[in-house]
Amino acid sequence: MGFVELFVLAVGLSMDAFAVSVCKGLAVKRVTGRQAAWVGLWFGGFQALMPLVGFLLANSFAQAIETFDHWIAFVLLLIIGGNMVREALSSEGEEVSGDLSPKAMLLLAIATSIDALAAGISLVAVVRLPLFENGALNLSSIWVAITLIGLVTFTLSAVGVWVGNRFGSKYEKKSELLGGVILILLGVKILLEHLGVL
Repeated sequence: MGFVELFVLAVGLSMDAFAVSVCKGLAVKRVTGRQAAWVGLWFGGFQALMPLVGFLLANSFAQAIETFDHWIAFVLLLIIGGNMVREALSSEGEEVSGDLSPKAMLLLAIATSIDALAAGISLVAVVRLPLFENGALNLSSIWVAITLIGLVTFTLSAVGVWVGNRFGSKYEKKSELLGGVILILLGVKILLEHLGVL
């Protein structure tokens, strides 16, 4: 697999994380560079880690992961999105939740990177393990692939937080409602794609 193909794969895998980052930006009153980097590190880190895990465990767990990865992503996004919708529709005058705690980010990072785990399994056919071959950098190495996936996801996630914040700062509760609906629809999309409906 060439560098351009790996880059396209990285962009494709990062789209879920970008969408969720936009939702986080919607819910945060004022985004700082540190917050954007924090979101990018969580999503970029997991998007890089999961394909590596999938690649290393490919032969023994491939069939089992492909069987239920979409259900895990669907359930996690449904729970997180449903909670955002519930909070947005609450009659209490609480502020829009912009929870960037490790616990909240861990759940989102896992939910958006499960497809990357499955992608890592598929990479076993097109990339190799060694970073260097015959004294030269091997661009078809899993290490190049996961580094590229991580960097692209980090960048798009950090940008997504800023984009979401610019749009959502005017709308408060409506922005959290929109974010929750987007997460639920994202979970449904992942499920339907894996069931062959879309």
